[in-house]
Amino acid sequence: MTTVAEPVLRPHAEQLYATELAALAAADDRPRPPGWLLSPQAVVTYLLGDGDTITPKYIGPRRLMEVAVATLATDRALLLLGVPGTAKTWVSEHLAAAISGDSTLLVQGTAGTPEEAIRYGWNYARLLAEGPSAEAVVPSPLMRAMRTGTIARVEELTRVPSDVQDTLITILSEKTLPIPELNDEVQAVKGFNVIATANDRDRGVNELSSALRRRFNTVVLPVPGTVDEEVDIVSRRVASLGRSLELPEVPDAMAEIRRVVTVFRELREGVTGDGRTKLKSPSGTLSTAEAISVMTSGMALAVHFGDGTVRPADVAAGIRGAVVRDPASDGVIWREYLETVARERDGWRDFYRAAREAE
Repeated sequence: MTTVAEPVLRPHAEQLYATELAALAAADDRPRPPGWLLSPQAVVTYLLGDGDTITPKYIGPRRLMEVAVATLATDRALLLLGVPGTAKTWVSEHLAAAISGDSTLLVQGTAGTPEEAIRYGWNYARLLAEGPSAEAVVPSPLMRAMRTGTIARVEELTRVPSDVQDTLITILSEKTLPIPELNDEVQAVKGFNVIATANDRDRGVNELSSALRRRFNTVVLPVPGTVDEEVDIVSRRVASLGRSLELPEVPDAMAEIRRVVTVFRELREGVTGDGRTKLKSPSGTLSTAEAISVMTSGMALAVHFGDGTVRPADVAAGIRGAVVRDPASDGVIWREYLETVARERDGWRDFYRAAREAE
């Protein structure tokens, strides 16, 4: 188990939570699938916390995490599906850390992801000098995971071109990666599996073929069900990010966290919390992840340019930046929200003034 030796900006999950993982492994006496560092029950405990020494990494339905972990204990790959900001990447990283102790075998999906990122590439200097050989092969993260019996991650699978996506079919169905140039293949060691994440809301999405989708068990991660649940998620992540960024501790910012979450939820759902006023929804997703970003930025403003207390003026500009993606249409929606909701709501006058000044 690796630990953080230098003050890196963002430690991997297995580094940041090495103590928790070691404690769970030491106390874990339940059966473990081949290649797993923890039993499925201990993995779920790691993700959801135990109310004592193990901190929750995911706040949501326990059954979803049980289904996800049970999937990885079989020969089926796992697809985490959801709108942006539903913690797909976060869950993927922590699953890999808890199961394999290594969350770094990652393919980041983009519109330009080549087939070599999933299969393998070549060291062209050696290829030209020696011809095709095992030493000239540059293994992809999936190839390395197959050889070591660990979890590989594919982020934003639906951003990858369709023909490159289908490179996964043989790997997932046959657990084999052919290397025809060497008349050879790599067979997956027990413990190997794939976690992919995807959403169908972003522009530039490439639908998965039916053949590829059949190779996955799909778990849909929902947006937080209540304001309190979302506030809890945002407050925990903001506190964690503040520590990792070494921001000085600020007084309780719960009031502003609740305000940010309330604004995002009302605009996202198209209705105020009391159900009395219908609202137009902007073009952005206004996800929980964006609320975390707004609050982290607000903390930095309060610490470095204020008196250390997060105030409405510290979050107003961040909220506007998240809401107004299209200046023409979203700008109108934001101003209507300020005039019809924020201006009339008790205790929101400071926020209303700060938001108007930020325009």
